[in-house]
Parts: sequence; C-alpha cells; structure tokens
Amino acid sequence: MIDINILRDDPARVRGLCEKRGLPVNVDELLACDAQWRALQTQIQHVRHAQKKASAAGDIEQAIILKRQADALQQQFQDVDQQRRHALDGLPNLLAPDTPGGVSDAQNVEIQRWGTPRNVDFVPQTHDALGIALGILDIKRATRICGRGFYYWIGDGARLMAAVYRLAEDFLMERGFTPMRTPLLTQDISFYGTGYLPFSQDDLFRLKEHDLALIGTSEQTMVAYHHDEVLEERVLPLCYTAYSPCFRSEAGGAGRMTRGAFRMHQFHKQEQIVFCAPEDSERWHGICQQNAQDFVELLDIPYRTVRVCAGDMGAPGYKKYDIEAWFPGFDAYRETHSNTNLLDFQTRRLNIQAVIGKRRVFPHTISATLATDRLILALMENNQDKQGHIRIPQALRAYMGGHMEISQRGVP
Repeated sequence: MIDINILRDDPARVRGLCEKRGLPVNVDELLACDAQWRALQTQIQHVRHAQKKASAAGDIEQAIILKRQADALQQQFQDVDQQRRHALDGLPNLLAPDTPGGVSDAQNVEIQRWGTPRNVDFVPQTHDALGIALGILDIKRATRICGRGFYYWIGDGARLMAAVYRLAEDFLMERGFTPMRTPLLTQDISFYGTGYLPFSQDDLFRLKEHDLALIGTSEQTMVAYHHDEVLEERVLPLCYTAYSPCFRSEAGGAGRMTRGAFRMHQFHKQEQIVFCAPEDSERWHGICQQNAQDFVELLDIPYRTVRVCAGDMGAPGYKKYDIEAWFPGFDAYRETHSNTNLLDFQTRRLNIQAVIGKRRVFPHTISATLATDRLILALMENNQDKQGHIRIPQALRAYMGGHMEISQRGVP
C-alpha cells in the first residue's frame, strides 16, 4: 500500500508506475472513488453535527430526520469505502528511479559476476541425474506418491540439505540476526500484509475449512509478526531470520530450464527480514545483498547478480536484486536468491509503526534470501567429478561429520 497522498498529488506518476509494471489499474476510477469517499465523510460529519444541534435544541422530529439521513449516508460510505479499499489494494509499490525497464527476466541487468565456471573434461550431469545416481534425491517416487512438484532428500542428500541450512542460520546469527521458527499455516492478514494478496493469490495452497493457507515464504509470517504494533526506536533495526519449508502452487513447468527439482510445490528457504528506519533501508538492502553474496562465495559457487526490471518485479517491490548461480547441467545462470527493498508498502498494510525521535513513521522492510534448495542443487552440479561424486565444500564439512565427498549410493 502506498501513501494515498501520492495518488492524490501526482496521479500521473501512479499511472506511469502501473503502466511500467504492466498492471491494469484504472487510476481515474480510483481517484473518483477516493473523491466520493472524502465527500461522503464530510457530509456525514455535517449531518451528525446538525443532528446534535437539533437534539440539544429539543427539536426531536428534526433530529430523527437527520439521524436517518446520516445512517443512509453511512451505509453509502461503507459501500464506497469497500470499493476504495479494494482498488487501493491493487496499487503496486513505487519503483526505484533507476529500475531497468522490461517485461521479463530477459531484461534484467547484470551488474557483477563472481567466480569462474570450472573447465572439466567430462559432460556435467544435472542435479537430478546426480541425485538419482547417488540415491540422494528422488523425484520419481515423490511424484508417484505425492504428485508432481515434490521430492525426497535421502541419506547424504538429507544431511547435505540440513548442513546448508544449519550453516546459513549460524552465518546470519554471527551477523546479528535473531533466529525464528514461524507457523507454516497462517490467515490472510499475513498474505495481504506482505503484498502476496491480491497479486499472487493463485500461488496459495488453502485449507478453506480452516480459513488458513500454507506459507510460500517465512517472510509472510515474520513481517506479520508485528501486525498492529508500534515499535520503539531503540529496537530498530530488527533483523530476523527463519528456516522453513515453503509451499507454492506454481507447477514445475515443462522444458529444459525447469526440469529436475528446480521448480517445485514444496521447497526450503533461509530468509532474512529487516525492519528499519526509512532513511536506512537502502543501506540495509545492501547489507542483506552482501550477506547473500558472501554465503554463495563461502560455498564456492560461481554466480552473477542482476538488477530486476520493472516487469519481472513483484508488485510490492521497490528495488530488487537477484542472484543467479551457475548450473553446469543447464549451462546457464539460474535464479537462486532474491533481495527486495519494499519501503513501507508492507508496514502500511499491516499497520506497523515506529516512533523515531518525534516522528511516528511506517518502518521500511527488506526481504532477502540467504539459502534455498536451488542453491543446494547448484552446489551439487558445481562440485561433481568425472565419477559422479560430489565434493563437499570446506565450510560444510563440520556439519557433515567431517565427510569430504558424497560417493556412496543411498536408498535403492
């Protein structure tokens, strides 16, 4: 949710914003609805005032007439208020002025690379082929039992997954983040407040009989944690991290670039969330980005960083970076991380305020990935050898019982 005064004072800016993002928002209709909303507020106030004067003067008949008028206006106001709220909920966030133009990830702009893909004298296998050969990742059985979009981590695969996320949490705790374990089911306030509703409602797995849905990221429950609260200046910035399973209905599409375990209904993620003063959000956006890049480098995985273009950025985002790790099996860089500065878009929707000096403001939020299952898939592909074994990066060996490689076949 953006400040309504931006719409009122500069509607052309909001029109341009919606056009750049490719969102079909009728700004003129919204402005007309807002004008009607404000006019009805004024009318109700005048009629209520006249009603009180009539009552005080003993003119009961006139007071009754005015009460009926006020009640009718109030009902009309409630209808308009609902229309206005629905329209406002569909407005996207502002965009950083230097956001690249474009309609898809093909127009994202590379800003840096780290590491060099290894030169090998064999044809690299994809993560799914490696997983099958080593018996550590099983998509076939998961599909047979659960349907498409799921996988099993097995044996050393399960140990590898746990090792990455244990390292990720320790890594962030050393940098001042407070760990959380959040609910995996939540009500719509979490999805609405973080901007996933109404923009990504088709991604939700719902338990309709319980008015709950599975989270698609722990961002949804970590940001909503402070719903309807006023934060004190002394606690800012608040830096949280959570490991969680994530559930999204986006099916694994057909085609080379989405095969294997790359796009699934269920996956895992270590998330960074920051609440900070508005003037500090650009700095914290950079800190979260550095955290993510440092972690990928710790695992010795080549990657590139891109600025996300307007058409590829979710509606709540103001400024966004993606990290794309190198996948030898794809012979391409593929997205593993995202990092978004959301300004006060989420805190306005969740009514999270902060007192900073003599100001009461809506703090800004940063949502950034530190690790995902995709990063583990990239790790597998980048650390394979000619025999199909997987070297374990130095940083993970203590979490893997000192093992240096995965070379034994797991469950048949």
